[in-house]
Amino acid sequence: MTRADDTAAQEALDRFDKAVNMTAGELEAWLRTDESRAAGDKNGGGESTGHASGRRIVQLLRTRKSDLEEKDFAHMRKVSGYVKRHLAQRPDGDITDTTWRHSLMNWGHDPKK
Repeated sequence: MTRADDTAAQEALDRFDKAVNMTAGELEAWLRTDESRAAGDKNGGGESTGHASGRRIVQLLRTRKSDLEEKDFAHMRKVSGYVKRHLAQRPDGDITDTTWRHSLMNWGHDPKK
């Protein structure tokens, strides 16, 4: 890896760590709920994009930093971008049982934390 690659990888990791505020165990438990499976775009049925991403995030959280590869950093960038964009769309009022919150939680971010 070149120095530029190290910097980009560290930046992706830092943003991911900031965006994902759920532990692997918390996210894994959440992904087993009906609310989690109901949230998000399913692109014609099946598992939503966010739910699939959540499973991938659990893997990333359990991977040693030294074992991360470029495809991992690419997904980290996707996660941090999604969380940032979605947070900007926060609805008014109590968010506790909203699809908005549930979707974010599928991506590893609980806005109530």
